Parts: sequence; C-alpha cells; structure tokens
Amino acid sequence: ANRALYRTKFAQVTPVLADVLDVALPDAGFYLWAGVPSSGGQPGDDIRFALDLLAQYNVAVLPGSLLARESGGINPGAGRVRLALVAGVDECVEAAQRIVSFIQPR
Repeated sequence: ANRALYRTKFAQVTPVLADVLDVALPDAGFYLWAGVPSSGGQPGDDIRFALDLLAQYNVAVLPGSLLARESGGINPGAGRVRLALVAGVDECVEAAQRIVSFIQPR
C-alpha cells in the first residue's frame, strides 16, 4: 500500500514540476531530485533556492549540495534539491504548485 501511495504521489507531482525544473520519475527511492533553475550557464544556487522557497512559499526542500561531498572540485549535489514526498497526495501536489508559482511568478 505504501509503494502504491508513493507511485501516486510521484505520478501526480512530477509532471507539475517538470514544466519548470529538471526532474524525472526516480528509478527507485522515496525522493525526487530536481535541478534548480540555472543562471548564466552555471548551476542554480540550491541553497538560495531552498531558503527563498521556504521563506516565500512555505515549502521545505533540502539543498543537494548539503547532502554530498565535494570531490575533484565538484559537488554532485550542487544545483539540485531533494524533495521528499512524505505528506499526503493533495499536500504534495499543492507544494508542487507552490514551487511552480515560486519559479514563475504571475
């Protein structure tokens, strides 16, 4: 039942976010990994994105750069955020819609 619930969440949230973020259904796992909008050809600032999203739209995501270690001058999590779809389906969809509004203000 839990797997089916996560499949539903992923199926409903991913298409909403795919219009504004680099995100795809995961092969496995409980998280969506999304690339944040870039600036000037550089990866987006995942920490600033997460802080501003929380402050402006009350949606918490985890900056990818805080989950990875730099190796060879590269942090593989930089420019990405982790979204945990742990709330109910409706709340996850609402959070995805808030993320879209954050990226594409009216």
